[in-house]
Amino acid sequence: MAERRIPFEEVDLISGLFGSFDSNIRILEDEYHVTAVNRGGELKLTGDDEAKVEAAARAVQGMLVLLKKGEQLNEQNIHYVISMVNEGADRKLSKLMADAICITSRGKPVKAKTLGQEAYVEAIRDNTVVFGIGPAGTGKTYLAVAMAVKAFKAKEVNRIILTRPAVEAGESLGFLPGDLQQKVDPYLRPLYDALFDMLGAESFQKQLERGSIEVAPLAYMRGRTLDDSFIILDEAQNTTSEQMKMFLTRLGSNSKAVVTGDVTQIDLPGGKKSGLKEVTRILKDIDGITTVYFNDKDVVRHHLVQEIVKAYDRYAERQEKDAVKKNHKK
Repeated sequence: MAERRIPFEEVDLISGLFGSFDSNIRILEDEYHVTAVNRGGELKLTGDDEAKVEAAARAVQGMLVLLKKGEQLNEQNIHYVISMVNEGADRKLSKLMADAICITSRGKPVKAKTLGQEAYVEAIRDNTVVFGIGPAGTGKTYLAVAMAVKAFKAKEVNRIILTRPAVEAGESLGFLPGDLQQKVDPYLRPLYDALFDMLGAESFQKQLERGSIEVAPLAYMRGRTLDDSFIILDEAQNTTSEQMKMFLTRLGSNSKAVVTGDVTQIDLPGGKKSGLKEVTRILKDIDGITTVYFNDKDVVRHHLVQEIVKAYDRYAERQEKDAVKKNHKK
């Protein structure tokens, strides 16, 4: 029987580590087939496999790192710590969540929760144009909005402009009632939600009326020069090549642009080429422009979303291999 003991430097961390009804520690026990017991200010880990007991101990240390940074443990970030341990990258956890990007209207700090998100935030900070590409749930849009709000509050920019192409996601919504703004609002709802969370409804409405914040479909960007602005193009996988070029050439002086999208969820009609897939190849060697790729480990929604993303990736790989085999037979 292998055993590992971990002393608690701060007794207050014990309840956070174990969680309500020991729910946090049970995830660890199930993953590594160990038993965890709190005895006299230290955690005792036991199990039949010495390697798994050692891995569980490293996962506990990673969980304690998050707790010491003021983060509350939950199913998602515990699974993330476990994945980092299994890859031998758990020492990098200390780089996470050092500082809050901004504080939401409810007083909640917005922080990078994965190494991919941390790289994304740093890229936005250091570059003029950033492409954030990856699956749903990785925080691409939310973190971009947080960085925009931070820049706006620090008076680094005068305006926040959020835009996305008005493309229906695989289903026809038919006629939508109301004026033009009411017709496009359903497409822009995720952007509104992020801004509401950061600023609060009252502050958002006030800045919207002043023109300091603009949320509009991509078609509204044509013919404009956007100076002193933080511009976010969301769902960019649904832009055409022409639309992407049009958007990027709107960039004015003292402006920053973040372009987000998921190239596995293209809803363009008639098999049109995605401007997002093309642009990263065209602009890859230009200083001040960079691309950050997210993967399933950066998903910060329910941990099952990670499994869904991985399952779809595996399915796509099988389909691609089958297509290659068929072409060889021909």
